[in-house]
Amino acid sequence: MDTMESRREALVQLINEKGTVSFAEMKQAFPNVSEMTLRTDLKYLDGEKKILRIHGGAKSVQVLVGTDDFLNRRSVRNIAQKQEIAKKALALLHTDTTVFLDSGSTATEFARRIPDQSYLIYTTGLSCAVELSRLMRTTVMIPGGRLNHFSQSVYGFSAIRELERVNFDQAFLGITGYHTAAGFTCGINDEAFMKQTAIHQSEQVIALMDSSKVGVKCSFQICGLSEVDVIVSDGNLPEEFLAECRRYGVEVL
Repeated sequence: MDTMESRREALVQLINEKGTVSFAEMKQAFPNVSEMTLRTDLKYLDGEKKILRIHGGAKSVQVLVGTDDFLNRRSVRNIAQKQEIAKKALALLHTDTTVFLDSGSTATEFARRIPDQSYLIYTTGLSCAVELSRLMRTTVMIPGGRLNHFSQSVYGFSAIRELERVNFDQAFLGITGYHTAAGFTCGINDEAFMKQTAIHQSEQVIALMDSSKVGVKCSFQICGLSEVDVIVSDGNLPEEFLAECRRYGVEVL
């Protein structure tokens, strides 16, 4: 394999691992490659449908509209960050409360750490439900709906209607992306509606997101920063985003 093929393969791997990569991050990852060469590589890889060029960078073709990426691929990205987020989020959980737990790899890591105490937990994530099944004192509810084979989650009209009947003390949301112009977003319209329902039904809204999600804009808007009470992250959020949080009075952990 020649140098060009090796470089392009490594570039695809980087984009697949992170989901979305800015051009600045690519330059940092390939410091000895000129900007012109990187742009030529991106144009070629986009033409080969190995990546998707977007404004200011590139997105993995594994993150498609209507899939929100495969859960098993997300679960091996940023593992240390997800563990840190789950540990912090656990301190926010109160016994004898009703909780909405979203789907996703970070939510699954959080579910894995929840102690066997008195909670009523509604979750749309099948992997979360599996982790919670070990708890004897916790009541776990899975709303009925359509199965997303990619994210291993439940969504759709039936699930939304069921959540509309529940008053949650807290909602722990998995986040696909945050962009200043679009707010919090995801790749599936029905899942955006479902997250919105959980937000409207909850006293406290908590977003679980690692710093790689900042600057990522997916197809469907969930909510703005003003509708979130707490953001639990990995400690590496950019200063511009932290300033936005301060402006809206959002607590960051």
